[in-house]
Amino acid sequence: MKYLVMVQGSQVDYDAMSGKGSPQSPAWSEKDVQAMFAFMQGINDDLAETGEMVDGQGLAEPARTRFVGVGDDGQTVVTDGPYGETKELLAGYWVLDCENLERVTEIAARIVRCPQPEGAPVYPVVIRPIDEGPGDKS
Repeated sequence: MKYLVMVQGSQVDYDAMSGKGSPQSPAWSEKDVQAMFAFMQGINDDLAETGEMVDGQGLAEPARTRFVGVGDDGQTVVTDGPYGETKELLAGYWVLDCENLERVTEIAARIVRCPQPEGAPVYPVVIRPIDEGPGDKS
């Protein structure tokens, strides 16, 4: 069964990782950032070794996001970031092929323990089964 495992973040978090702290998130040092990357690389390596990794990517900061929608007049509306009204957005994801929900939950429990500076916000890791069609009984 395939699952989408998602981590969230906000522009404030990306700013903090760039060394610009705020009351919502302390500034990260270069050592903090390297520890996070090493932790995530370890997870990716382990998932590749077990054959469960299908794909995984970190995403660019929300300020580089674009929303495309339809306005009240039916015309396309394009909005570039940053978005003051948006709190958290998808910061990164994995597509995993795991035996069952319990296994992917074990992986998510590991991901949520990613090292970060004290006082940084902790977001839940979100697991969504990928609908693989009519025979999918998940």
